[in-house]
Amino acid sequence: MSFINDDFLLQNESARTLYNEYAKDEPICDYHCHLPPEDVANNRRFSNLFEIWLEGDHYKWRAMRSNGVSEPYCTGEADPYEKHLAWCRTVPNTLRNPLYHWSHLELKRYFDIDLLINEDTAKEIWDEANAKLKSDELSAHGILKNFDVKVVGTTDDPTDSLEHHKAIPGLGIDTSVVPTFRPDKGLNVDDPANWNTWVDALATVAGGSLDSLEDFLAALKSRHDFFAEMGGRLSDHGLERCFFAETTTEEVSGIYTKTRGGNAGTASEKEAFAFYVMREVGRWNAEKGFTMQFHVGAMRSNNTRLFNQVGPDTGFDSTGDYSQATTMSRFLDSLDQTNECPQTIIYNLNNADNYVMASMLGNFMDGSKAGKIQLGSGWWHLDQKEGMIDQMNALSAMGLISHFVGMLTDSRSFLSYPRHEYFRRILCNMFGEDMESGEIPKDFSLVGPMLRNICYGNAARFFGFE
Repeated sequence: MSFINDDFLLQNESARTLYNEYAKDEPICDYHCHLPPEDVANNRRFSNLFEIWLEGDHYKWRAMRSNGVSEPYCTGEADPYEKHLAWCRTVPNTLRNPLYHWSHLELKRYFDIDLLINEDTAKEIWDEANAKLKSDELSAHGILKNFDVKVVGTTDDPTDSLEHHKAIPGLGIDTSVVPTFRPDKGLNVDDPANWNTWVDALATVAGGSLDSLEDFLAALKSRHDFFAEMGGRLSDHGLERCFFAETTTEEVSGIYTKTRGGNAGTASEKEAFAFYVMREVGRWNAEKGFTMQFHVGAMRSNNTRLFNQVGPDTGFDSTGDYSQATTMSRFLDSLDQTNECPQTIIYNLNNADNYVMASMLGNFMDGSKAGKIQLGSGWWHLDQKEGMIDQMNALSAMGLISHFVGMLTDSRSFLSYPRHEYFRRILCNMFGEDMESGEIPKDFSLVGPMLRNICYGNAARFFGFE
C-alpha cells in the first residue's frame, strides 16, 4: 500500500466517514496567502519541478540547511536538478517533520507519484514530474481549477497598483483573486530612511505630497477604499505584538513631522504612531465590513550574516516570546468603545499563548455576528499536526469551534493546496476520536455538517465571498 493512501491520518471508522462524506470534496477558500498575483494573471507555467516545488520555499530551505546542505543548493546558483537532488537527499531525514507528509502529498496530488522521496528515486521523480508539468492542468489556472479553489486572498502593499488583480477577472477563471491590505511598512517610524521611501511611494499612487499626518491618513484611506473596490475583504498585519499607547492626534502629528524630516522615532513614539494608524485602519475595516488579521509572535531575520547574504523570508525566522495579552486587549477595546471593532482573526505563533489568545475572543463578541473574533488556524511553525490540534483544542475549550473559519495556506507556492487536505484529515480524525470514545455523540448528522462548514462554508460566509 502506498504511503499516501485513502486512510492517511484517519485512524478510525468515524474519522474516515467524516472525511469522505463531509470534508473531502469541499471547495477551498484560501483567504490568506502570498501567491504572486502576477503568476495568476500570466497563467504561469513551470518549466521544471524545482520551480514549482523548491523555488521560494523557505520551509524546505530551512530543513536542507539543517541537513548540512550549503546555501548554493538552497537559495543560490546551483543547477535546478542539483537543488532537487539535494532536497531528495534531505527528505528521508525529515521523518516526523511535517515536510515529510507535505512533500509526499504534493507529489501524489499534483503528479500522481507514489514513490518515497530519496536520492535513489530523485531522477525518476524529476523526469515524471517535468513531463506532467507540460500539461495545462499544472499551469497556475489549471491548479486552481483542479483543487476547486474558489477564492485566493493575496497579500499586498497599499502602494501596489493592483494591476494584476485588475487583469484577472477578464481571464475567465472560476477563482476570485482578491487583494489584502497590508500597511506594515507605514508603521516603522523608527527607520526613517525606509519609512520615508515608502511614504513617497504612497504619495505617488495616492497623489499629493503628504506633508502632514492628515494627508498621510487620507492617502492611506484612499488606498484602503481602492482595495475594497478591487474586491478586498481583509487587512493583514504582521507584528511581534499588537500596539497600544495613550496618545493624542497632536502627539502623533509631531512624530509624523519629525520622521518625515528624517529623524528616527523612539520606541515609545513608534508605539504611539503605530497604534494610532492601526486604530484608524481598524475603523475603516469596521466601516467596510473588512476582517482585520493579526499575525503576531514571529521573531524575524535572526541570522544577520545570512540575512545580509540572501535577504528576508528565507528561513531565518522563529517563534518569539513577546507579551501579547495586555496590548491586544487594549487595542481591541479602544475600537470597541466606539462600537468600531471589526471582525478579527488572531494568528498566534507561540503555542504557549494559545489559551491567552483563545480566551481573548469572548471579550469582544457582541452578538452582531457568530464568531466575530477568531483564533486563527495554526500559523507558520504551528501549521503542522501538533500545532493544529493544539489550536483547535484551545478554540474548542474557550470558544465555539463550530464557527471556525478553518485553514489557509499562507504560502507563496501553488503546490501548497494539499495543506487544506492535511488540515481536513486532522480535523476529522480529532472529531472521529471523540465520537469513538463517546465524548461527543456518534451522530454524523450533528457533527458532519459542522465540519463541512469549517472546511469551507464558514469562511465563505464570514468574509462575504458568498
